Amino acid sequence: MESSLEKIINAKLEKCFKSLGMDTRFAVIKVSDRPDLSDFQCNGALALAKSQHKNPREIAEQIVNELQKDEDFSKISVDGPGFINLTINNALIAGVLQNMQRDERFGCDKVPSPRNVVLDYGAPNVAKEMHVGHLRSAVIGESVKRIEKFVGNKVIADTHLGDWGTPMGMVISEIQAEHPDWPYFDDNKIDGFPKTLPYSVEDLTELYKKANARCKENDDERQKARIITAKLQDGHKGFRALWQHLRDISVAAVKKNFDLLDVHFDLWLGESDAHAACYDILKIAEEKGVSEKDDGAVIIRLDEANKPKPPVMLQKSDGGFAYQITDLATIKMRVDDLKADEIIYFTDKRQALHFEQVFEASEKLEIAPNVKLLHIGFGTVNGPDGKPFKTRDGGVMKLEDLISMSKDKVRESMPDAKDVEGFSSLAEAQKYIDELVDEIAVAAMKFQDLKNNIASGYAFDFEDFAKFEGKTGPYIQYAIARINSIMRKTEASGIACGKITISNKEERDLALKIAQLNSIIWRTHLEKEPSIISDYAYTLAQAFSSFYNASSIMNAETKELAQSRLCLAQLTRDILKLLLHLLGIKAPEIMLKK
Repeated sequence: MESSLEKIINAKLEKCFKSLGMDTRFAVIKVSDRPDLSDFQCNGALALAKSQHKNPREIAEQIVNELQKDEDFSKISVDGPGFINLTINNALIAGVLQNMQRDERFGCDKVPSPRNVVLDYGAPNVAKEMHVGHLRSAVIGESVKRIEKFVGNKVIADTHLGDWGTPMGMVISEIQAEHPDWPYFDDNKIDGFPKTLPYSVEDLTELYKKANARCKENDDERQKARIITAKLQDGHKGFRALWQHLRDISVAAVKKNFDLLDVHFDLWLGESDAHAACYDILKIAEEKGVSEKDDGAVIIRLDEANKPKPPVMLQKSDGGFAYQITDLATIKMRVDDLKADEIIYFTDKRQALHFEQVFEASEKLEIAPNVKLLHIGFGTVNGPDGKPFKTRDGGVMKLEDLISMSKDKVRESMPDAKDVEGFSSLAEAQKYIDELVDEIAVAAMKFQDLKNNIASGYAFDFEDFAKFEGKTGPYIQYAIARINSIMRKTEASGIACGKITISNKEERDLALKIAQLNSIIWRTHLEKEPSIISDYAYTLAQAFSSFYNASSIMNAETKELAQSRLCLAQLTRDILKLLLHLLGIKAPEIMLKK
């Protein structure tokens, strides 16, 4: 038997439509908008009305008359102008769940033809501390990476460091102003530079702030930074050595933050890695006749038929490369070197115009033929006042501080190590509590982000995000830990999983919710929207709670019923663990709280 209930029903509908001479494109079900009336509904009769030249209700009744011959339907009816309501027999639902349990993928489909998908997310900048604005890109990108891998695509995650533009020249200029005697600034020196730099990433952030302020106030300083950037990109030995130190310090700090969030990358490339390919872009643009000189700069003008669009800057008048050409060069590298079929970017939606420009320029250059380029823009993380999240003194919230504050909030709900049983020592108990705090805090942060539609901003709520009830990450973790506890008790009592049967409404509701898994993951993959999985995980955990409150396992009327219910519990737990994994969240074996 097929492991997807919806695919089974769709196949039955397709056979029915075909036998009636109807267009099978409309033989598709959806979960019913009225679960009190039916399990699923089919709206195909309404879509067929025009081509069939019939009243949609008359078409629906034809379909129903044919489907009623199938014993897998316990009830079929027509509602309203032609909605077909379908209620499924318990035996079919139970059989599908039994197959899901036997399958390590729980009946979930894989893409028929795997694609090479490059994901660009995280996007930290060298010489700057990561702030709260980096949270969404990292969290959303990591989740989409895991989902794309699960459906069978080959995924390459690249954080694409901002390490090659004018900000680098600004920081180097500031260091030169503070330490003019350092060897990096001697144009005649080509080796023997110091192997370390006496700066932390916090120091570099302050240097950048000073440099940025100086450049805003003084045109000469701004021009000096541009000249340094051009020299850096042209291979100035001292600037390159200093830049490498800045990059190493920054990457170490960035990796620390990403590790805390359990976010990982296959590649740590940056704008600098695309430098050589920028010359290829200039050459291609010239050969294809799509570039032109404008006041000393090299640009590509874009189609403005639908709306005004600024041109794409390839090379500045001072000879330095603009950041748009590095994005174009990176696309070319990802197509040539990584054989990308699809490249997806996760950034603040305020960068939408930039990606429109870059994607249109790539079409003109023909550097990514038949490659899907997609920008997924997200809303901002806001404070309780609905405005972008700030610290109490009005500064930008550092990501490391946000993670630390989240852990502190979670720790408030943890018991003292001396009050926890089941550990061989106080030290072992404390170690588990510390690990649990980390896992719950990350779950709380990620779930609070991922339960929201990507395009929407949201308020980061320190009061509610880590609660063990409501639509939170810890609630899902707690549901899994609760089932783990149930399974330990049943194992001790000698109860094992058996054949799944459905004997009450709560079992049926849970079974139908479990059976939605394949369609939920497939929708999430197609829409690149992890909030679909977040919502499903929450409603599945709720359905389990209702089931368990009404359906005792330990005190079930028969051994067979206990075995069936244990099967439902285990399947729920395993699916919830999968869902959390796809969201980038860990599932602790045991949850503790005061």
